[in-house]
Amino acid sequence: MGDGTVRLAVVDDHALFVRGLELLLSATADGRTRVVGSTTDAAAAAALVARCAPDLVLVDLHMPPPGGLRAIAAIRRTSPRVRVLAMSGSDDPAPAVEALRCGAEGYLPKTSEPEDLLPPLLAVLDGWAVMPGALLRRLVGPVRSPGLNLDDEERRLLRAIATGEGAVTIAERMHTSERTVKRMTAALLRKLRVTNRVEAAALAGRAGLLDERPER
Repeated sequence: MGDGTVRLAVVDDHALFVRGLELLLSATADGRTRVVGSTTDAAAAAALVARCAPDLVLVDLHMPPPGGLRAIAAIRRTSPRVRVLAMSGSDDPAPAVEALRCGAEGYLPKTSEPEDLLPPLLAVLDGWAVMPGALLRRLVGPVRSPGLNLDDEERRLLRAIATGEGAVTIAERMHTSERTVKRMTAALLRKLRVTNRVEAAALAGRAGLLDERPER
């Protein structure tokens, strides 16, 4: 991203979706994204990524064999620094969970509005895990965990993490620096006794933070 443009690769067996994504991102992202490669063959995904060196790869989970999950695993093995975002037109949470286990940094439904795509893409590149709140609530269930013992600032930060906001956005909202947000995030993960943002997001769901009205 040396010139500020996010380089994307797309692995999807629907060529029409790929073309539509290119056009819609071009129209809604003000030139901040560029599709540098695509393939409709999951078996060719790792080679495509190695060849075009994208910043981020979008992978459809529901593809013909070997399928999207194996494509993600192959990409992670051959290009471990490239970030991967899984996508699907299904509302079944099981493939999304498997995608995270295979190394994807997040999951987005294919029903996402074009103008809503860029923030999650940037958040993933910023090191965050991204998952729709509705899916997260389905994964963690309705159980509440009242023992988080967080102050108001920590609750705001945890809610932001759970909804996929990037460090830059959180820094602007909390009127602090990006570096401070990253330090606060590391401290919060230690306090929650979790190892990553996905686990922190699950705790937020159990604690009901996703149901609270966010403070602006």
